[in-house]
This record gives sequence, C-alpha cells and structure tokens, in this order.
Amino acid sequence: MKKGLIISGNLAQDHEFIYPYYRLLEENFELDVCLPDGKPVLGFLGTTLPPNKDQIIKKINEVSVDDYDVLVLPGGVKAMEKIRQDIKIIDFISNFNSKNKIIACICSGAQLLISAKVVKNRKIAGYYSMKDDLINAGAIYTDLPAVIDKNIITTAHYKDMGPWMREVIKSLK
Repeated sequence: MKKGLIISGNLAQDHEFIYPYYRLLEENFELDVCLPDGKPVLGFLGTTLPPNKDQIIKKINEVSVDDYDVLVLPGGVKAMEKIRQDIKIIDFISNFNSKNKIIACICSGAQLLISAKVVKNRKIAGYYSMKDDLINAGAIYTDLPAVIDKNIITTAHYKDMGPWMREVIKSLK
C-alpha cells in the first residue's frame, strides 16, 4: 500500500489541503498528516484541518522520509510563512527530494521548496506573487496547470487542482 504525508499548518488554504487529502484516500493511500503542534488547525476559510476527526496528527519528529511515497505541500501564505521557519520541516523536504520521492506542491507551498533549496534549475509553479522569489531562488517559473520536473509536481492555484492531482496520482502508479 502506498503511503502519503501532508505537511501543513494553521491558516493553510482549506481547498489545497482537503482536495489532495481525499484524492489520496480515494486511491487507497495510507495517509498521515504532519502539523507543527501535532493537533488540528484552522484553514484560512475556517475549516478544521485535517477534515477527518479520527485522523492521527503527527509532529515532524514523528515522521521519517523512508515511510512515505508522496509528500503534499498545500498552500496558504500565512501557514507557509510560519512553518518554513521550522528547520526540521525544511530538512525533511530537502531529504524527501534527495531520495527522488514525489513532492506535490501547490500555490504558496512553493515557499517551502525555496527554503528547502530544491528549486534551482527546476521548472516550478507557485502562486503568482511568488514568481520573483522562485526566479531569484534559481527556479524556472512555469505557470501551467501541472508542472512536472522530475519528482516535483507543482501548480500555482487551486483552480488547477484537478490536473495537478491527476499527474501526482499518475506518477505514483
């Protein structure tokens, strides 16, 4: 059975957390959620995340790169600005990338990719306001519904979650 991990934080973009969460469950993935305090948070629009009340929530020191096939990084600029300061989370993302495991990143989740220093010379989509940040970090900014560069699959906006998650799922089969 494939296993996925979503890393996020308080004020994440609700849609960008919930859609990949249920898509992975629909594909019979075992799914873990990692939140900084190990307890539910509120999405930007007020949804309790994770959406399933019985979901076990882990802290970053309770997860191992080797246990997962895919890492999902939802957006939500307020969430990303805070969690990108957690060096353990940034190191986890960097290690996940170094093992060529699939990283599915949407919108302002690209801030975590920048902090993990995994964007240089890679085609990356991120929220439009981060275009300069991505370019300055060495990325090739690309605004398509699903941008695939080796193991990293990105999209800029939740309007493109369908094509984005379709490519993520396809890459894991």
